[in-house]
Amino acid sequence: MKQNQKSTRPTHAVYVVEGEGDDARWTRVGAAWTHDDGNGLNISLNRLVVRKATSKGTDEEEAR
Repeated sequence: MKQNQKSTRPTHAVYVVEGEGDDARWTRVGAAWTHDDGNGLNISLNRLVVRKATSKGTDEEEAR
């Protein structure tokens, strides 16, 4: 790669973490790139679903 040419590869991976400690499950959901000035990130998510919450809550079975 030339010295002045920027990489298009992400600088960070984006995960959703469910659970804690040894029981935590990490699922990769996207990628992120730092801004040129280093003061933020551009984030690309593979898929984002928003559903209305019910009185039962929003557990994994309900989201399916």
